[in-house]
Amino acid sequence: MDQVLFLKLFAALFAIMNPIANLPVFLSLTADKGEGFQRKVALTLLISLSVGAVIIGLSGELILKVFGISLDAFRLAGGFLILLIALNLIAGEKSKAHHGTEKERAHHEEQENPAIYPLTVPILLGPGSISTMIIFRGQVSNTSQEVAYVAAIAAAVGALIVTFFAAPYLSRFLGQTATSVMSRLMGMILAAIAMEMMTSSLKVLLPGLA
Repeated sequence: MDQVLFLKLFAALFAIMNPIANLPVFLSLTADKGEGFQRKVALTLLISLSVGAVIIGLSGELILKVFGISLDAFRLAGGFLILLIALNLIAGEKSKAHHGTEKERAHHEEQENPAIYPLTVPILLGPGSISTMIIFRGQVSNTSQEVAYVAAIAAAVGALIVTFFAAPYLSRFLGQTATSVMSRLMGMILAAIAMEMMTSSLKVLLPGLA
């Protein structure tokens, strides 16, 4: 297994999905309906994120070809989008790309079962995570990288679901301080990954910069 690809993709998805920072969102949408409902939502999330990841992995490059977009151009745009999400994390703000506007967030609270909307789409499987999966998919060229790609997504989704399954327990110990520290740490890691994506694509698109 390509460990470098695994670590980069896992770190990027973990930072974007950010289980600790999104735990309060999960709790706010499910806490008043009991632990049984929370486990049901977490299980539905596992299924929907897995299906979404498979669809993106199989169709991501095809979509780029249909629209005539090169992988490097998409990587530059994706890196810029991920950088914006990272800056929001560092500033302690919610990204509108994933969490929506204030009006959209108010609509989120009206959903009876928030597993598909808004938790899967757009909060966890939003523009940032979709772009990341497509970009790294374009780097897969052999079996070792294929295994690393699948393992990294599975590990990121697994960490997220374990956190949400343990939500009733974790909510007693994780305060605002822990959430804020994790958010900013993930933001720094995500910003570094975004800069690497952008510089790598610029070297190809504008070879004179290399």
